[in-house]
Amino acid sequence: MSTVTCIAPVNIAVIKYWGKRDESLILPTNDSISATLDTDQLHAKTTVMISPDFKEDCIWLNGREEDIKNIRLQNCLKEIRKRSQLSDYINDWKIHICSKNNFPTAAGLASSAAGYACLTAALAKLYKIEGDISIIARSGSGSACRSVMGGFVRWQMGSDKYGTDSLAKQIVPTSYWPEMRILILVVNDEQKKVPSAIGMRRSIETSELLKYRIKHVVPERANKMQQAIIEKDFKSFAELTMKDSNQFHAVCLDTYPPCIYTNDISNSIMNLVHSYNDAVNDVKIAYTYDAGPNATLYLLEKDVPAVIGVLDYFFPPPQNVAIEYRRGLSVEGIEPSQVLVEKLKFQKHSPGQLKYMIYTKVGDGPKYLNNPQDHLLDGQGNPINCS
Repeated sequence: MSTVTCIAPVNIAVIKYWGKRDESLILPTNDSISATLDTDQLHAKTTVMISPDFKEDCIWLNGREEDIKNIRLQNCLKEIRKRSQLSDYINDWKIHICSKNNFPTAAGLASSAAGYACLTAALAKLYKIEGDISIIARSGSGSACRSVMGGFVRWQMGSDKYGTDSLAKQIVPTSYWPEMRILILVVNDEQKKVPSAIGMRRSIETSELLKYRIKHVVPERANKMQQAIIEKDFKSFAELTMKDSNQFHAVCLDTYPPCIYTNDISNSIMNLVHSYNDAVNDVKIAYTYDAGPNATLYLLEKDVPAVIGVLDYFFPPPQNVAIEYRRGLSVEGIEPSQVLVEKLKFQKHSPGQLKYMIYTKVGDGPKYLNNPQDHLLDGQGNPINCS
């Protein structure tokens, strides 16, 4: 019997992936670029176990048994078993998988990316697979290929019809831009109404703007973004990030029927970011939204206290003290001056419009946990600590 437990990070794209040129192989229509977030604050955790005693493959996700016949999951398992270095008879043993996230699932916070990167990394160790695993992770969830590496990562769309060159490459490691920070503002942690896979398919079929974006915008924009990261040019990085987020959501609106992922509070956060950048006469904050209403803000460490102070002023925390509102790295906000408040010309919201915020930084790829107490499965392969 063999057991492996792993944690893997979320990644938040600054150049978005939206649309597949091949559904079954999960091949994207354009390159994408993301930052890998620190696993100390956000991660998926997965335990995998194989045994001759197991009667069938099983998976539990966040405390519930799920369908092991899920196509993406089967794609991942098939790729792993194909490359396995285990002997044939062990390779045929059944597998139990238990996974949980320490953040909301399917709420536009890249949960499937973390989940499939974690599953792939754990399985790769279990089946003694070495070398690049981003292609295997991609077979489960496209953006998962970016979560198998730390730092800033580019997923190259590739041109081979079988997807052999559609893989992730690290642009720079975690330590390269140490001042970069991330603030996640959770507006709504419920599951989104239109899952990303369905939204993408709908956009590919109906959005003329997506066709234009794929051909005329992303190739040049992705190269400019890579250059901004290498040069640590925050202003260019921020402007490209916001423009790409805006265009992605414009594509979702151009889709028929439209996929509307943001809400009034999301839009209000965007307006505050632009008002703040204008008021300080510099680009200090960038927002980006995946397929959900929750804002991810990129900013530099030195600006975090002032920005948190502004957020606390205009979006006061919930009055329910039972909820841990500020999570992640510790930081104290600086209350904005009256001069700045007047300059911002922004309406103060009622308390609790933001459920909570997570303060984090750029981090590393998957990590293995060797302490048996960290396992999510017991000695018989049944879930423990899995909810």
